[in-house]
Amino acid sequence: MRTPHNERLTSDIAEPSLSADSGSERRCILSGETAPREALVRLAISPDGLVLPDPAAKAPGRGAWIGVSRDVLETALSDGHLKRALMRAFKGAPLTIPDDLAARVEGGLARHLCDRLGLELRSGNIVMGSARIEEQARSGRISALLHASDSSEDGRRKLDQAWRVGREVEGSGERGQVLPLDRTALSVALGRDNVVHLGVAGHAGDMRAATRVLQAVSRLSRFVGSADAPAGAADKVDISGRDTPDQNGQPLSGSPVDDEYVKD
Repeated sequence: MRTPHNERLTSDIAEPSLSADSGSERRCILSGETAPREALVRLAISPDGLVLPDPAAKAPGRGAWIGVSRDVLETALSDGHLKRALMRAFKGAPLTIPDDLAARVEGGLARHLCDRLGLELRSGNIVMGSARIEEQARSGRISALLHASDSSEDGRRKLDQAWRVGREVEGSGERGQVLPLDRTALSVALGRDNVVHLGVAGHAGDMRAATRVLQAVSRLSRFVGSADAPAGAADKVDISGRDTPDQNGQPLSGSPVDDEYVKD
């Protein structure tokens, strides 16, 4: 496939995402609104015309961008709005839109987030274990605090309080982000057992790793329709069984279990 001259192919997994003020914006083909690239999801077409999600925005050829929730995408798919928008975006090229495109997008965004966490772990930017997270959070060395969707309220509350102390925002009510992924997904992504909470290392003057992770978190949270996305707590989203047939891998979610804080 040809790559248009004005389309720069990059991976927002392998490299830091562009900042919101970089001027790199795209227009959502469904809502018509513009937003930074890292806030949208790119759709690409395979050589045989199949429309597929491209969360890393690195597939060759022309792309189309969407910034809507899963519910809106499913409605646009069923009423033909998505097909018409894609036909315009891809200049009338023959297209095949899978019926489970919304599920594929959600699965792709979840895998993208898991990949990002794995990369940050290998770079030494992920802190795990409740005791270690609490100690570093109180010392102001945690720039982002994340909780599995099936973590307990008690476990989250203790770490949230330590995080506020380290950030010198006691009394603000700030909390870590509850992910739309459970401990099974996080454990698979990070190659550890029972990952319930995790911190992204950094401080007020170094938010680079946290920014990369939170961008991936917010895209997934917005798409699945988490009530407080991108900054607040997200309800659990069960994405097990939604992987595309040609993208088999470890399950992205599992059954809720009791949160033993001291064993996290």
